[in-house]
Amino acid sequence: MNAPVTRRNAVLGIAVAATSLAAPSILRAQSAGRVVVVGGGFGGAACARALKRADAKLQVTLIEPSKTYICCPFSNEVIAGLREIEAQQFGYDKLAAGGISIVAQAATGIDAQTRRVTTGDGTTFGYDRLVLSPGVDFHLEAMPGYDDAALESMPHGWKAGAQTLLLRRQLEAMADGGTVAIAIPANPSRCPPAPYERASLIAHYLKSRKPRSKVLILDAKDAFSQQRLFEKAWKELYGDMIERVALSQGGRVTSIDPTTRTIVTEFGNYTPDVANVIPPQRAGRIAGIAGVADATGWCPIDPVTFESKLAPNVHVIGDACLGGGIPKSASAANAQGKACAGAIVNLLAGRAPETPRLTGVCYNIVAPGYGFSLAGNYEPRGDIFAEVEGGATSPVDAPRELRAHEAAEAERWFQTITADIFG
Repeated sequence: MNAPVTRRNAVLGIAVAATSLAAPSILRAQSAGRVVVVGGGFGGAACARALKRADAKLQVTLIEPSKTYICCPFSNEVIAGLREIEAQQFGYDKLAAGGISIVAQAATGIDAQTRRVTTGDGTTFGYDRLVLSPGVDFHLEAMPGYDDAALESMPHGWKAGAQTLLLRRQLEAMADGGTVAIAIPANPSRCPPAPYERASLIAHYLKSRKPRSKVLILDAKDAFSQQRLFEKAWKELYGDMIERVALSQGGRVTSIDPTTRTIVTEFGNYTPDVANVIPPQRAGRIAGIAGVADATGWCPIDPVTFESKLAPNVHVIGDACLGGGIPKSASAANAQGKACAGAIVNLLAGRAPETPRLTGVCYNIVAPGYGFSLAGNYEPRGDIFAEVEGGATSPVDAPRELRAHEAAEAERWFQTITADIFG
């Protein structure tokens, strides 16, 4: 039986790419280059900081329209009233103090031929290497009925911020005895276990505040990550409060009607009191503008350098990638950002990039003081990342003391990774 992920293992998710930054004294002797990073989340901000740390002479520009980044990890606790949104917010002052130019604009155009990025105010930025870390956008064509009205009546809450707080207010306003439905898309999607963590924490809120209520999961998958751990926790903590309708049972959502808050599935319709509809996803919008997304909606890359297979001198990291076995998670994006920085420093110096070995760790909190985790190691295999030996997962049959320990480790992981990137 594998051992649970410890804080030491979690920190590996922050430091995995350190070997990619080898021989800094040699690299710093080379002429400086210009690197533009688009997207200031766990991947982009980590990459920008790692670039500057590896070579102080590099001209590193981070383009990110939001002056404050709002983290998705732990945002489910905000929805459940266990955490305030302020705990999720981080600025870019420390990155600027480290010599990174911060541009608070949206990237609106990319010319891979002339190597220039255009922002919303019309400014252009030249680059030698471009890094895109755009996260995800929603594939709304795959969810008929999902429009601006749906955002207000049936929020997704899948990008932390206003939607997180809207879903929280809807829960607070719901009468006891109501039903909360969570519509979960098929993979690939951002942080696959997170919808089930959300269902757990909403159930915790309802159990303590509105105990006659229930949570209904409408799932486009038959199986999901850490399923045995979640289902054991649900039975132990929430009894029959959580009901899941899997794909083979008709759980896939085919359309919605926001005017009546109706969710349509292959086998029936549902009209819950609160509807949390998470649409299918694809790479963030700028990936399409840059021409680095293929027909799948995601971005094929060289897993050694993260360079796009569709546009030269453009690297793509984080959730937007076609990464193979590596999950779309904050920890994985952070590791990719650092590995990509190492590859770029080597490429600019005329050196062969090193083969990265990445670690992704995922914590799930199903109630206060009750957590479990999954970690994996990943290496390039052909055109994608493949999982290799050395991963760890929490045991299914574990005492509550271990669950409490892992919940505490999850908070320490969050503090460590955010301090490393933003602090």
